[in-house]
Amino acid sequence: MKVGFIGLGIMGRPMALNLLQGGHEVTVWARRAESMQPLRDAGAKAAASPAGVAALVEVVISMVADAPDVREVMLGEGGVGSAVSLNKVAQGGLVAVDMSTILPAAARQMATELQALGVDFLDAPVSGGEVGAIAGTLSIMVGGSEAAFAKAKPAFECMGKNIVHVGDSGAGQVAKAANQIVTGVGVLTVAEALNFAAKNGVDPAKVREALLGGFAYSKILENHGQRMLDRNFKPGFKSWMHQKDMNIVMQSAHQLGLCLPATAAAAQMFNAMVGSGLGEEDSIAMLKLLERLSGVEG
Repeated sequence: MKVGFIGLGIMGRPMALNLLQGGHEVTVWARRAESMQPLRDAGAKAAASPAGVAALVEVVISMVADAPDVREVMLGEGGVGSAVSLNKVAQGGLVAVDMSTILPAAARQMATELQALGVDFLDAPVSGGEVGAIAGTLSIMVGGSEAAFAKAKPAFECMGKNIVHVGDSGAGQVAKAANQIVTGVGVLTVAEALNFAAKNGVDPAKVREALLGGFAYSKILENHGQRMLDRNFKPGFKSWMHQKDMNIVMQSAHQLGLCLPATAAAAQMFNAMVGSGLGEEDSIAMLKLLERLSGVEG
């Protein structure tokens, strides 16, 4: 297919590269020209604007920071929506896919506005971090029409392994918010457990080894727990990004009048991470924050 990719950061760059490696013809755009160069070197075309991308492709994907950024590239001046009349290649209509993490309500609103312009919209946030983006093993949670999902699926298959059409517009973002509840609370609980062991004078590595064999096992304990022990806080998913995602969950809970006590506590801890200068480190630096609070030498 002819696929466009907008946003070439930690996640977007390897995702776009995997599309190229999957045999698709890729056109890219990013705010900084230097971000596009590795993709151009790999064989991608570069466009001058999101509209320039959308005019040349069948499926256009965005991977940016938050809802205002998605709205700008999709519906702003020179955005995807303004290129519909220029597109000569999208048989059956252009499909726009946003793979960022935003409020479900924002995804639904953009789907409505883009549909009025003749663009099918899918919200398709991902889980798996930088490692999954590089390996092409992301979990992709999709909201939108069956027809648009079928058209975009060959692109999804280059970027992920667990691809689920969850439901109508916004459903992908609801699934991602649920994912962030589990991962956000999970990171906090694993950090608490390892810090608890250290404060008691017991080897956290041995405690983790013991926990991996029982009902406490989780991917977070296995993967992130090891990275915590290795003091590997190099960002694959920065703390400020997890703070943003937890805020999305809490905003949605507020709108629904929904009680999420464990999530609320984790959200406050991510707020504290950002406030204490750990925002640019990986979310597993939660361990460092707990160590500071409890007087444990890191």
